[in-house]
Amino acid sequence: MPASTPNPTGSPEPQIRHRAARIEDRIHDIRERWARRRGHIPTVVPYTGYGSTEWVRVFCRVLLSRPVAPDERSKRRRRRGEQGIRGWRSFTSVPVGEVPVVIEIGGARIEVLADRGGVVDTRIPVALTPGWHEARLHTEGSKVADAPIRIVGPDVDFGIISDVDDTVMVTALPRPLLAFWNTFVLDEHARIPTPGMAVLFERLARAHPGSPVIYLSTGAWNVAPTLTRFLSRNLYPAGPLLLTDWGPTHDRWFRSGRAHKEENLRRLAYEFPGMRWLLIGDDGQHDEELYARFAAEHPDRVAAVAIRRLSTGEAVLAGGRTKAEQHGADVPWVSASDGSRIADQLAEVEVL
Repeated sequence: MPASTPNPTGSPEPQIRHRAARIEDRIHDIRERWARRRGHIPTVVPYTGYGSTEWVRVFCRVLLSRPVAPDERSKRRRRRGEQGIRGWRSFTSVPVGEVPVVIEIGGARIEVLADRGGVVDTRIPVALTPGWHEARLHTEGSKVADAPIRIVGPDVDFGIISDVDDTVMVTALPRPLLAFWNTFVLDEHARIPTPGMAVLFERLARAHPGSPVIYLSTGAWNVAPTLTRFLSRNLYPAGPLLLTDWGPTHDRWFRSGRAHKEENLRRLAYEFPGMRWLLIGDDGQHDEELYARFAAEHPDRVAAVAIRRLSTGEAVLAGGRTKAEQHGADVPWVSASDGSRIADQLAEVEVL
């Protein structure tokens, strides 16, 4: 299927895997046997999904984790039940690959196979009303987990796609250290919201009722619970996180963050053909280039592009700014250092 119309259900990986992937699989197999001998059990970590009134895209990950002891303090038990596997434990927990996961939503029941990293990303045909719903997920030996699902109404024609790092939150770390930070920071309190961005998102939500907000990041699925709590604590609208799974793929040593964003932008354009998107990012990575290319390919699908300009210090830590100034797309393009100024500019181009 061509890139402009990506397969919404995904496709299986080729039988022949990259050497690094085969090594990783052997390591996971050894760790899984060790963890099971220590009494760890499968745990389904649910993530927020989305869909239309005719289908849903469901996300989760299956990990082995230590069961909650019956004599564990009630407060700690409640925290683990609400937040799941968090912080560094989410990275050291053993993924359970290629296991069946049962998904129940809207009267439909389907069994899908997690990928080799324990991640489920699948599309299910089901009839649902617009608004929030829950999918019930479980695998053999696990408790049932509930995944929130945002259903977009057929009359909604405006949506928001936003980057995360240095866009909705300030990381203020060199890029080589960012992965380390995201791995070992224990909670969302240590993260700093970008000035004015939460207010911008709130104004957009009021101006466009029912519009979905989708957070597209190159971060790993392991940090999804922490990022979700950060967004909620800082009053950002709830929405699905489109993250990735670190490590080798079937054909290369490391996954491409740029390819991850490109594929999901094209997929969203395919899944919501009547939607016009406001694309929000920053000038410290590849957001400008990616958004410009997407706008050139799908000018009728882009309401505007909003770029947060990093400070000099942030740009140095991010590895520099995007050099290209010619965006080459016939769509409104605004840029400012904070959410308040971006909001003012979006009002001038009648997006807000």
